[in-house]
Amino acid sequence: MRVENFFDWLGHAMGKAIRFIVDLLSGVLGAVWGAMDDFLHGMARAIGMDVSIFSFILLIVGLLLLYSGVRALMRRSIIGGVIWIFLGLIVMSWLIH
Repeated sequence: MRVENFFDWLGHAMGKAIRFIVDLLSGVLGAVWGAMDDFLHGMARAIGMDVSIFSFILLIVGLLLLYSGVRALMRRSIIGGVIWIFLGLIVMSWLIH
C-alpha cells in the first residue's frame, strides 16, 4: 500500500513539473509571436500595404531590387543601377496604396 502511494505521488509531481514547463514555454512563445505580429502589422500599416504573406514577400523582393540598384550605382554602372531601381520602385508601388 505504501509503495502505491509513493508512485502516485511521484507521477503527480512529474505531471505538475511537465505542466509547468509546457505552460512556461507556451507563455514565452506566445509573447514572442505577439510581438512579431504587432511589429509586422505596424510596419504594414506605416507603409500602407495589406498584411499578408504575399505582400511581405513582394516587400522583400522590392527591397532587394532597390539594394541591387544602389550597389550597381556604387560600382559606377549607371544604366544597370537605374534599371534595378526602376524595377524595385515598380514592385514597391504595387504594395503601397
